[in-house]
Amino acid sequence: MSTRIGTPWTQGATRVALLGSGEIGKEVAIALTRLGVEVTAVDRYDGAPAQQVAHNSLTVDMSDPQALTAAIRSTGAQVVVPEIEALATEALVALEEAGEVRVVPTARAVRLTMDREGIRRLAAEELGLPTSPYVFASSLAELEEGVRQVGLPCVVKPVMSSSGHGQSVVRDTSQVEDAWLRAAQDGRVDRGRVIVEGFVDFDTEITLLTVRSRDPLTGRTVTSFCRPIGHRQVDGDYVESWQPQELPATALARAQEVAAQVTEALGGWGLFGVELFVVGEEVLFSEVSPRPHDTGMVTLASQRLSEFELHARALLGLPVDTTLRSPAASAVVRSPIEAGSGVCFSGIEQALAEPESDLRLFGKPVAHPGRRMGVAVASGPDVPTARERAQRAADSIVVASEQPGTDPA
Repeated sequence: MSTRIGTPWTQGATRVALLGSGEIGKEVAIALTRLGVEVTAVDRYDGAPAQQVAHNSLTVDMSDPQALTAAIRSTGAQVVVPEIEALATEALVALEEAGEVRVVPTARAVRLTMDREGIRRLAAEELGLPTSPYVFASSLAELEEGVRQVGLPCVVKPVMSSSGHGQSVVRDTSQVEDAWLRAAQDGRVDRGRVIVEGFVDFDTEITLLTVRSRDPLTGRTVTSFCRPIGHRQVDGDYVESWQPQELPATALARAQEVAAQVTEALGGWGLFGVELFVVGEEVLFSEVSPRPHDTGMVTLASQRLSEFELHARALLGLPVDTTLRSPAASAVVRSPIEAGSGVCFSGIEQALAEPESDLRLFGKPVAHPGRRMGVAVASGPDVPTARERAQRAADSIVVASEQPGTDPA
């Protein structure tokens, strides 16, 4: 079987509908366009990062099944690539079952992983993988009982959210009601349901980027792994990552086994971000994203092919290469301000003066305190040096509100 890619804006174009156009989607769009694919970037607001680089753009409410279905059909896409959680997954399932599109990696995988309950039950109850203790709750009373069962401290998360939105660490029973309210108010979508997870005293928390792709010689689906990525979070949101994160040989082998089991159960082609807790030589499954992972931004500096290029190649049925070129790190640029009518950046010269550094400014038109606005990446002879370089580069960037009529430079 040979992969054929047409020319954008022609009748024979290979068309992809990208659902979600944030910073991850932007890099995926760039990787796909470099391979000649016509990309339509879809988001809930105009001017989202991936819309700035795609061939076409649409702005729709992607949680509305009818609106999402109509938008996908209007693009003429053969392939649909979800990049966010807040999607009407039932629309994707219906389109895939009707044979209208291929969803990456599969519509079922997207449906399961967009909901923490679906993926946790698959991993723990169907596959029998070790996880932290957990219960689900659909009311404050159920949450109080869940906290009692799991024990303190524990983590409360909405079943549908990402990047720490709506997440709380509960250390005392007096914090339970606040955790319930935060999950409802700050989650991506309020499903009125949360997961209560036992607090894991882990040695290392890693992302294991796992790629399912077509072997060019046999045509069979094969699984390959990038080197483990270590990361640090604040309030459930990643602020820095590094690669490689060294693990004991037994733990690394077990991590790859767990990731292979989960991704095989989900099926399809593409890159998955599998999040795992490592405790000694034991590995606990945490979550999985069926797409490039925010902590994987480090691969822009560390690997021959970034996670975005790997995802693009894999979903198109092309060969992949997970070779690590150099130790590297990423550090997030977060906004300290509220800016509703444009954002500008300074300190770029200082950031790029750091040895072996690079910068991605996402182009988000609106800023909120703590919002991720960019990322600095840097390589080095070892991980500690790379982390220092990336952090210095990120700290050099100043985020400010763009004043009308002024030159941002």
